[in-house]
Amino acid sequence: MRLPIVHLVTDRALMPDLAAHLDGLLCGVSPGRVAVQLREKSLGGGALAALGAVLAEVCHAHRQLLLVNGRLDVALACGADGVHLPASAVDPGAARRLLGPGALIGVSCHSLDDVERARAGGASYATFGPVWATPSKAGLGTPLGLERLREASRLGLPLVALGGVEPGVAPLAFAAGASGVAAIRAWLTGPSPAAAVRALLAAAP
Repeated sequence: MRLPIVHLVTDRALMPDLAAHLDGLLCGVSPGRVAVQLREKSLGGGALAALGAVLAEVCHAHRQLLLVNGRLDVALACGADGVHLPASAVDPGAARRLLGPGALIGVSCHSLDDVERARAGGASYATFGPVWATPSKAGLGTPLGLERLREASRLGLPLVALGGVEPGVAPLAFAAGASGVAAIRAWLTGPSPAAAVRALLAAAP
């Protein structure tokens, strides 16, 4: 499976109507370039699966991908294209055996050791960050920065830069070796989220 280069992480606190928002901004985006990560920790399994089914329909209508963060059962239930796991979660290989060989399996990584483990476990990719300061990752301490991203990218696993990613800094992440970028606020807030997504896409080499 071709790896998407922009990951859009959900947050209903910033945008309650995620389906309509996505339907508008994915129009005209080339197939397979975007993955939506369903990350709604406040929802129980049933509600999360129901939201996932709606978002899967929108993503697939635009030929983009849906990933579910942390919940293999929900990913199976809603027809997602894969799962994004915490660094301490189930082995990526076990997730792939459950979801099938074509599933996209991502892992959240915050250190070089995390990336090494994800690569050895058979992950498709890893998010790496926070690269820059961001409210959503404030509990993770000092941002890792571009040099650490550059070091991690040499380990051989495709990395998606996460944390404080905006269109203006996305080219720096790609220049440091990232294969993709992930965003929350850049696509959920601001005057033109669709333009922000296109700018993130255009930043890729």
